[in-house]
Amino acid sequence: MDATAGRLPSDRAGRLVEVQSGPEGYLAFFPRPLPPDPPLGIDGELQGLIDRGNQALGRLDGVTLLLPDPDQFLYTFIRKEAVLSSQIEGTQSSLSDLLLFENDASPGVPREDAEETANYITAMDHGIEQLRSETGLPLSNRLLKQVHGLLLRSGRGAQENPGEFRRSQNWLGGSRPGNARYVPPPWTQVEQAMSDLERFLHDIPHTTPLLVKAALGHAQFETIHPFLDGNGRLGRLLITLLLCAHGVLERPLLYLSLYFKRNRDAYYDHLQQVRTEGDWEGWLRFFLEGVIEVAESTTETTRRIVKMLARDRRRIHQLGRGAATAHRLHDWAARFAVVRAPGAAQGLGLSEPPVYGAITRLEEIGILREVTGRKRGKLYVYDEYLSLLNEGTE
Repeated sequence: MDATAGRLPSDRAGRLVEVQSGPEGYLAFFPRPLPPDPPLGIDGELQGLIDRGNQALGRLDGVTLLLPDPDQFLYTFIRKEAVLSSQIEGTQSSLSDLLLFENDASPGVPREDAEETANYITAMDHGIEQLRSETGLPLSNRLLKQVHGLLLRSGRGAQENPGEFRRSQNWLGGSRPGNARYVPPPWTQVEQAMSDLERFLHDIPHTTPLLVKAALGHAQFETIHPFLDGNGRLGRLLITLLLCAHGVLERPLLYLSLYFKRNRDAYYDHLQQVRTEGDWEGWLRFFLEGVIEVAESTTETTRRIVKMLARDRRRIHQLGRGAATAHRLHDWAARFAVVRAPGAAQGLGLSEPPVYGAITRLEEIGILREVTGRKRGKLYVYDEYLSLLNEGTE
């Protein structure tokens, strides 16, 4: 292999190093530790985007206070993010599919797809719980390994050493490292590279503004590609964990998977241009635009949900007799988006007959819709609510 083949227009983000693997050599990328050197050029445009991003996050964090029970939105919204993040990796299940899967009512949905998405939720929940607990782990490589272990505990990737940094070469695109689109650093470099990333996330050697840290940290993680599988999903989770660890969001409501999915080619191009051109500023601009777009969209969706819930509560109030039970069932449906009578009865501390009666009344006024077509084991969805949440996942 010609040694000059490893030269890049810029070595700001790292360098290509010739690696020998059997009869065929290849070029692997060795990333430089963050922050970039020369430092980021934060011009007026980028600073404006940083300011707008912080403002959008503030509005997003505050809008949940409008909800009668903020956690009821969180349950389904986390599932939306899990679906979108998994779709980027090639799964086909929608938010409706996942919710039906969780209620054992998903005929025709690839079980592996839904299972992979369910693992994402378990992994996210564990990460956030650790960050919030006084005895939990801080944002660290140890925590990322735990989260990764849960992410790949079953389904695709379960045989790829979940929870452990890789000990072999991986690559993106192509059939082997020699013809790949991108080859991350050899496994012998992963531990040090991830240690350097951990130090950067903890503001060593110096403090970095949070949104800049999230942008650079995500790109660096994807460049290192420290695991054999699941790097994309965990890299996106890293953004959420970072924002929650710093208390910018009380609840994990900023998810960039929809933005990355809609702009998939640009997303991969910007990451590659960081490596080949050292274009950290271009990547940062793309990332910040995504933060603003997603935060503003989620804020607007939340407002629409608040209006919908208030309107439906007024409609239920007009039912007269039986409205009290119907209100309680409506609250249950607003938390989970799907309703199965036995589960709702148990969760609400009621017997099943009044719950079935409330379901019938909510079905009559168009709030709930039965989706299985069965005579037994019926499942109802909060139709309009699910439609709002489903936007972008179909």
